[in-house]
Amino acid sequence: MKICLFGISGVPLGKHNVKDSRLDQADKLVEAKKKIYVQVDFVGEDEIGDAEAILSSESGKPDLILHDLEFIEMRLSREPSASELVVLNKTKAQLEKEEFLFKLDLNADEKLQIASYGLYTLKPVVVAPQEAIETVDEFLPKVLEASNNISFLTVGGKENRAWIIRKGVTAWEAAGTIHSDIQKGFIRAEITSYEDFIQAGGETQAKRAGKMRLETKDYIMQDYDLVNFRFNK
Repeated sequence: MKICLFGISGVPLGKHNVKDSRLDQADKLVEAKKKIYVQVDFVGEDEIGDAEAILSSESGKPDLILHDLEFIEMRLSREPSASELVVLNKTKAQLEKEEFLFKLDLNADEKLQIASYGLYTLKPVVVAPQEAIETVDEFLPKVLEASNNISFLTVGGKENRAWIIRKGVTAWEAAGTIHSDIQKGFIRAEITSYEDFIQAGGETQAKRAGKMRLETKDYIMQDYDLVNFRFNK
């Protein structure tokens, strides 16, 4: 996942671990050779178009809004069609309230209408206070949450690992995050909620307590589900 740093200096670009304390806790309960956090890729403002989310300083927020507002006003000056005019007026009103566009309730047709505009704040934007920027790695779980992402866990053996997925994906889609062969041969997903896993004191204990359940490929993944995928090899 690429995150653009906007109006932020002094933070190294490149890979950063999302050090979620929930993985730390799981790692204490299940023995594995490695602990692997979700990773994100920080990119500069010149790559904002390729980023999936934006992490901005408080001083950067007005510049993001102004960029989008200037573009919308330019489009309005070009005698847009009736359908485009509706969505342009909606977006202009949102920006004039100093609110980001990703928070605006647009229908599918309206989103399609402006998808090619290159508007910055259609992407999820998280504004970080200065103290958060100074400890940015600790702030990253909040960035993922605000960007409509969640994680799931696989534990035991070679690694205890967190995997990033979009909120609302199915177990079948989550399987593909690990490997396409797992997705292709998907049979069932063994699911244990993170809360049940922690309360039971580990994966084995949770299974003994009847907290592990079998789900089909259509199951909607929940944040920090503990998962074992059954699949045909």
